[in-house]
Amino acid sequence: MPANIIAKTDYQGLFLQQRPLIDVRAPIEFSKGAFEHSANFPLMNDSERTKVGTCYKEQGQQAAIELGHQLVNGKTKQQRIESWQQFIAKHPNSYLYCFRGGLRSKLSQQWLKEAGIDIPYIEGGYKAMRQYLIDIIDTAATQQPLVILSGSTGSGKTELLQLRPESIDLEAIANHRGSSFGKNLEPQPTQINFENQLATQLLQHQQLPQHKILLEDESFLIGRSAIPKAFYQAMQATEMIVLEESLANRINRIHKDYVIDKSAAFITKYGQEHGKEQFSQYLLSSINSIKKRLGGKQHQQLSAIIEIAINQQFSINNTSEHFEWISILLERYYDPMYQYQMSKRQQRVKFSGDKIAIQQYLDQLAG
Repeated sequence: MPANIIAKTDYQGLFLQQRPLIDVRAPIEFSKGAFEHSANFPLMNDSERTKVGTCYKEQGQQAAIELGHQLVNGKTKQQRIESWQQFIAKHPNSYLYCFRGGLRSKLSQQWLKEAGIDIPYIEGGYKAMRQYLIDIIDTAATQQPLVILSGSTGSGKTELLQLRPESIDLEAIANHRGSSFGKNLEPQPTQINFENQLATQLLQHQQLPQHKILLEDESFLIGRSAIPKAFYQAMQATEMIVLEESLANRINRIHKDYVIDKSAAFITKYGQEHGKEQFSQYLLSSINSIKKRLGGKQHQQLSAIIEIAINQQFSINNTSEHFEWISILLERYYDPMYQYQMSKRQQRVKFSGDKIAIQQYLDQLAG
C-alpha cells in the first residue's frame, strides 16, 4: 500500500485517535451521515455533483471527469484548495476521503500536492469506514458482555451512568432522554450519525480494562434514533441490574430535570418571553404525545394541571404546582407500565439496590 493511502487495516487507529478528516463529498452527502471528527470541504457542491453524475450515466467516466474539471476550475478551484490548506494548517495530521476512496480523493490529493502539501487519502472512503463501524456494532456483544441498568422513571439511571467508566450513554448519543418528555432543544443526530457515534464509543470501550459495558434499559427507539437491531437484540438477552429509588426522590428529580432545568434552558436559548412560550409548548406537546395511552379523561386532567402549573411558575415564580402532574403521571402511567415490563423480564435481574449498592456491585464485576 503506498504511503499516501491509509489502508483499511488502519481504520481502528483512525477512529481511536480521532484523526481529523477532510470529507470532500458534496454537502448533501455529508448531511446524511459523517464522522464526529470530520469536516466537510467538498470538491464539488451539490449542483456540480448532480451535473457530473448525470454526465457519467449518459456519456461515461471520461466525459464526467472532463465536465468536473470544467465546473471546478480557476477561482473556484483555488478557493477549494485554500479551504483544505487552512484546515490542514490547523490539523497537520489530517486525512482526506470521498465516498469510495476513488476519483474525488485522488484528485483532491493531487491538487494539494501541486500546492505543496502531501496528505494521504483513505482507502475505501466513507463507504468502507461506515461498514467498518457497522461491523463494530454488530459484533460488540461478542467482544464485551453487556449489563443493562433498569429502574423506574426518575430513579437516576443517567446520573449513575455518568459515574461509571464502563458505561455508554445511549440517550446522550441520541440527544434524547428516551421518554415522551425526553426531547432536547437541539435536534437529534441523523440515524447514520447516531450509529457512527455509538460504534466509535464501543471501539473505545474495547480498549479499556473494564470487562463489561453498562447501558441503560432502552426502548428500540430513543426519540427517532433506532438502536441497531443486532445490538438491541443483544441488550434484550443479557443480565439486568435494577436501580431502586424512593418515589419522593424520583418526583423531585423529574421536577428539577424537566421543569427547573428545562425551562431555564428554553429561556436561555429563546429569551424570556419566547422561552416561556416554547417551554409551555414543550410540556403540553409531550403530554399530548401519550394522549391515546393515557385515555381522554386522564389526558384532559393532566393537561389542565400542567397549564395551571405553568401559569403559577411564570406569574408568581412558583414551580410547586408541577409536583401534582408529575406524581400522577408516575403513579398512574409510568410506574404501572414499568412494573408490567419488568414482570416479563424478572428472570434476567441479577441485582437490585440503591445507587451505593449498585456501585459496589459494579465494582465487584469490574474487579
